[in-house]
Amino acid sequence: MDDDINNTQQAVRVLMSESLSVLLNMVLVLAAMFWLSWQLSLVALVVIPLFVLPGKVAGKRAQRLFRQEMQLYGELAAMTAERCDVSGALLAMLYGRPEEDAGVFTRKASRIRDLAVANIARMELLIAFIALLAALVTALVYGLGGTLVIHGVFQVGTLVAFIALVSQLYGPLHEVSRLPVEALTTLVGFDRVFEILDLEPLITERPAAHSLTQTQEAPGVEVAGVWFRYPEADQVSLASLESVALPAPERPSDAWVLRDVTFQVPAGQLTALVGPSGAGKTTITHLVPRLYDPARGAVRIGGLDVRDLTLESLRSVVGVVPQDAYLFHDTIRANLAYARPSATEKELIEACRAARIWELISSLPDGLDTIAGDRGYRFSGGEKQRLALARLLLKAPSVVVLDEATAHLDSESEAAIQRALSTALAGRTSLVIAHRLSTVRAADQILVVDGGQIVERGRHDDLLAAGGVYAGLYRTQFAPQAALRSFTMPGKPQCAAAEYGPGQVSFTW
Repeated sequence: MDDDINNTQQAVRVLMSESLSVLLNMVLVLAAMFWLSWQLSLVALVVIPLFVLPGKVAGKRAQRLFRQEMQLYGELAAMTAERCDVSGALLAMLYGRPEEDAGVFTRKASRIRDLAVANIARMELLIAFIALLAALVTALVYGLGGTLVIHGVFQVGTLVAFIALVSQLYGPLHEVSRLPVEALTTLVGFDRVFEILDLEPLITERPAAHSLTQTQEAPGVEVAGVWFRYPEADQVSLASLESVALPAPERPSDAWVLRDVTFQVPAGQLTALVGPSGAGKTTITHLVPRLYDPARGAVRIGGLDVRDLTLESLRSVVGVVPQDAYLFHDTIRANLAYARPSATEKELIEACRAARIWELISSLPDGLDTIAGDRGYRFSGGEKQRLALARLLLKAPSVVVLDEATAHLDSESEAAIQRALSTALAGRTSLVIAHRLSTVRAADQILVVDGGQIVERGRHDDLLAAGGVYAGLYRTQFAPQAALRSFTMPGKPQCAAAEYGPGQVSFTW
């Protein structure tokens, strides 16, 4: 997009200035030429289309090649960015295919070079043709003018003055012949820029949208009869921006991700979403801050439909901590203050203490001014999650959405985050996704999502006693530990587990 905007900006500036100057020059020169000799002026005018038509023909070809060149530029830039950031570079090193990557880069860069050379070569051929045509027309004017001088139609001085004017006319025509090419290639940039500008955003505020005021008491959340499917590719993707964009949607257009989902999250209570991967848990949480709108049904906060609220007020009330906590390549202070720029030093420290991360930050040489690195790569997964929780605490939202905040963490990090969560969720309406069922035992309500529907709901003990999907998930997670309750080893006495718990087993012999 940067390249397209720069190209269109430069082209518009050049085309506007050149077009106006050429047009003014031609009007004045032609007026003088007709005043000297209308016969020779008609001859000069007849050949002017020959200067313009080749540029128009060449411009069509140049426009197609330029579009391919810009598309390849985008692909090459994307490839370079992906291979050179921290995660991409690590993947490239681990899987070790530098020769293949270099080959792909070389082929794309070579194709761009070939297209650029082809465009330049055609432009030079066009200029050579125009120069030859101007020379031939000038020779023709000399011949006809000389004949008219011999027959006494006008004087030699008039012929000399006319020839001087012809050179003033055909000189700017060199530029006129290039204008169709430049104009047509400029339209490529305009098409790509306006393609982006014309893409309608999926989520917009209604004209009568009103603000959701944040009160001391957390509002409840209600999901009522929601049906949802993800938008098709042509609604969210542009082919000129993504070389891998598919012409058809990735999912069938009739594939419902959520089907008639209805539940309530009481104010100030914790509701957990559990279920197999791909069941629709994350999609449900995306509807609360209105990242998407349901096709049917409604999502309400404090009894108000989120579609009737301003986006700014909605997202000031709702705080989200995703599974993959994202940190900018900036200081810890800047990453935390992003949630609330007016936060004081004391408030930053208090949030870090509450998130159980201040001990680590204070031990760093630069403290809060430590650079987090690209995507926060200088910190472990658990440390990034606690920084994300500190950022959430600074925002102080009334409604909290956690998307598997303890996933892929070691026991120590999970325990630290659990302690931080007890502070972060206190008094707030919370919607939590969890695959580790040990983290949601104390939830006020557990919703089991399967196949885009709520198939079970209740508390931990009740769902276990029901023996349904939740009980099956629980047995799947903890059956390996249960198997360790009693076993024998060759040459050893009977071993029994004296204590048993998720991720923690001790034995007596």
